[in-house]
Amino acid sequence: MILTVTLNPLLERRFFFKQIIEGSGNRAIDQELRAGGKGINVSRQLNVLNVKNHALTFLGGKNGKLVKEILSNEKIEYTSIQSKSETRDGTVVVNNSTNNVTTFFGLNAEITKEDAEAFKTKLEKMIMNCEIVVFSGSSSCENTDSIFPFGIEKANMNNKISICDTYGRHLQKCIDNKPTIIHNNVFEIENTFNIKLNNEKKKLEFLRTLYKKNIKQVYLTDGSNPFYCSNFDYHFKITPPQTKTVDPLGSGDSFTAGIVYAWHNNLTFEEGLTIATSLGVINAKSTNTSKAEFIKAQELFENIIVNSVGKKMIKIDATPT
Repeated sequence: MILTVTLNPLLERRFFFKQIIEGSGNRAIDQELRAGGKGINVSRQLNVLNVKNHALTFLGGKNGKLVKEILSNEKIEYTSIQSKSETRDGTVVVNNSTNNVTTFFGLNAEITKEDAEAFKTKLEKMIMNCEIVVFSGSSSCENTDSIFPFGIEKANMNNKISICDTYGRHLQKCIDNKPTIIHNNVFEIENTFNIKLNNEKKKLEFLRTLYKKNIKQVYLTDGSNPFYCSNFDYHFKITPPQTKTVDPLGSGDSFTAGIVYAWHNNLTFEEGLTIATSLGVINAKSTNTSKAEFIKAQELFENIIVNSVGKKMIKIDATPT
């Protein structure tokens, strides 16, 4: 079983417009309520990939009740720690005439120390019963900053694979606690650490820095642009196929789900890399967040270019003779 952990879930109010005229009244032609948050998106994508998973998150207030209902309707298995604070919400505006998507996020939930400790207690128990644990998304407040580092430490103690896809105040502590895998985009790293990763040399040096901290795999994505990753101390440059982006929301989460899929099915590093990249691309072509279909992703496999950078891996033919 895969465990996904989301500290900052979202009730997403999505409005669809035939066209939008700024400075004027605009009437929606359709609207939806969706459950968001990066870990929840990963769970949704894993469901599409038929990988059994369970989501752990905070939920509170009226928004939290609505998120629970949505998760149940989507058949996303979940456990929630009741928070005293209202679950945050956000608005997504879709302009059908231009395929532009604009997102507005509300205020983060303020989680109490007591609720954060209750979350840790539940998390520790659930880690013991999972195969892989995915720590995904932002921390909502200072009281939740210690949860991901705590979870990574417990995963290591129990010999579990941990994947960390987060940013902000607690990222350095997460890195220091040595997750198995890290996934970030360039923007998140640059803003978190106030550095510039604007050329290949700097990106590869960042990958080396994390490998020296005993992090086995690092994926440093960059939207639709070529990106870099590492498998131990081997480095790769990946060029994804160029397609029209409709809504990139959730593409990183579909990518993370692809990494999980590969580990869960004992696939090679390059196979997992191809699957993850394809799922991210397919997601960006749709307004259906993290519902990329594997059969559509397969159509892109041959169009993804994976090149080794620097030291080459030696491939051994183990075919019986």
